[in-house]
Amino acid sequence: MRMLIKILIVLVILAGAAAAAYKPMAESWAKRNKILWRTATVEQGDIISVVNSTGTVKPKLRVVIGSFVSGPINELFCNFNQEIKIGDLLATIDPTLYRANVSRDEASLASREADVFRVKAQLQQAINDEKRAIALRTEDETFIAQAEMDKFKFARLSLDAQLKVSETAVAQAQATLENSQANLDYTKILSPVDGIVIDRKIDPGQTVAAQFQTPELFIVAPDMRKEMHIHASVDEADIGLIKVAQQKEYSVTFTVDAYPEKVFDGSIREIRLSSTTTQNVVTYPVIVSAANPDLDLLPGMTASLSFQVDQRDDVVKIPNAALRFYPNMKQVRPEDVATLEGSGQSSTAENSDETQQSEKSLSAQERAQHRKDRNRRHVWVADGDLLRAVEVTTGLSDSQYTEMVLGTLKKSDVLVTGVQAPQVGPPR
Repeated sequence: MRMLIKILIVLVILAGAAAAAYKPMAESWAKRNKILWRTATVEQGDIISVVNSTGTVKPKLRVVIGSFVSGPINELFCNFNQEIKIGDLLATIDPTLYRANVSRDEASLASREADVFRVKAQLQQAINDEKRAIALRTEDETFIAQAEMDKFKFARLSLDAQLKVSETAVAQAQATLENSQANLDYTKILSPVDGIVIDRKIDPGQTVAAQFQTPELFIVAPDMRKEMHIHASVDEADIGLIKVAQQKEYSVTFTVDAYPEKVFDGSIREIRLSSTTTQNVVTYPVIVSAANPDLDLLPGMTASLSFQVDQRDDVVKIPNAALRFYPNMKQVRPEDVATLEGSGQSSTAENSDETQQSEKSLSAQERAQHRKDRNRRHVWVADGDLLRAVEVTTGLSDSQYTEMVLGTLKKSDVLVTGVQAPQVGPPR
């Protein structure tokens, strides 16, 4: 009997101890398994929306200097990266053959000019003979027969025509001489512009042949210190924004790999209509102009561009991470389950494909309205252990924030952006 009483007493003590420890253990367990949210704060300030693209740095103008005549290169007077002025001598081609042609044509011209002098002398003699014959016939018609008079007349006319032929031959010889002299002058390769030699494609002793096409000897880029162009490819979905940005004269910023910490400024110079299609993706070339006083921008560099396409000043800014977060139904208040189910939003690729497929069946007006309705979104705030939905209408976005057009959020409000990873190991 006593043993039974002792056992009951022990059991009662153990039950009391278990009852006393249950509440703190349950609270500790609940605290350990409580969901911890990742959060972000609503800000207020400016939003600048950009379109990013890549492009290639190119000179404003590339002048290809070639050779009009053929022959071996005698001398080179410029090298890579050399700054040159208009009229500077860049190279010479062996002029031996062209000098010989000039000498030959000079001699031919002299011969033609001497022939003109000879014909003029004969013509003058024929004129004098005709005048004497006319004077004699005036005194007495029987002195000279009419047939003889015809001979004097037509001899003069023949020499007059011969003089014109000789003068034409002189003009022809003069033109031939000028052509040979021009070819001789072309053996000196002169710069047609001020600029920097960005490529040299010949070496001393090399022979250039210009019979079939003009060989390229040098490539000169004028005004590289004043202006460089960046040729960017912009997707067709963004080209409308780029056009508006050009009209509003928004700036363009870009970086190059050679100077990763330096930001260059530029402006949209031209949107070209020559589209390019690659794997069903249509892009348009956009030319950006940038100053280059220190020659930091070199031809061929790859630029990463950001086109400013719009701007909002002093607006409520929602963190983009909060707009991307979608909780599951167990994490939200019962009254917000319908909101979560009816949002039709999901981050899965499968639902994204379904949305794109459903858009294809809509009319143009319905598609436009559907895309406009996408701006009505929901963000989530902690309400006790669950989440409460807050409806907002969004506007302009940048890489971190999105403008709130309509909604009840205000600066410093805390929004849920995700679930923290569970704590590993015993709590401290």
